[in-house]
Amino acid sequence: MKYVSRFHGSRVGGFSLIEMLAVIALIGLIASVVAPNVLGKLAGGKFKATRAKVAATSSKVELYVLDVGSLPERMEDLVSKPGNAENWNGPYAKESDLKDAWEMPFVLTVPGAHGEFDLVSLGADKQPGGEGNNKDIGNWE
Repeated sequence: MKYVSRFHGSRVGGFSLIEMLAVIALIGLIASVVAPNVLGKLAGGKFKATRAKVAATSSKVELYVLDVGSLPERMEDLVSKPGNAENWNGPYAKESDLKDAWEMPFVLTVPGAHGEFDLVSLGADKQPGGEGNNKDIGNWE
């Protein structure tokens, strides 16, 4: 029996350099269109997550007040018992609960300008004030 190659006379191989460059250019074009949309959604997601985290942490401060009878002097009092807290039944929060989505600690002000206490995230720019995702997020909102 005589062996006959299926590839006799035909070109066998991979992609040419031109084909690879065209694919890379196409991937780059798609990435340049998609990336800004994805990054914008990510920033908006961090803002919404921080808003929810401010509300949850504010509730934890209120639980602390119910047990201890006074507001915490600092946010760390929610994690570990301060020396002057007789009826402390914590921990009320984890260390990670005390930071916003940008890994910045919440600011606790007692007494607050908007209530008994203010709990604030400074937003994406990590500075007071701002617009959009840079806007401060407080427990009074």
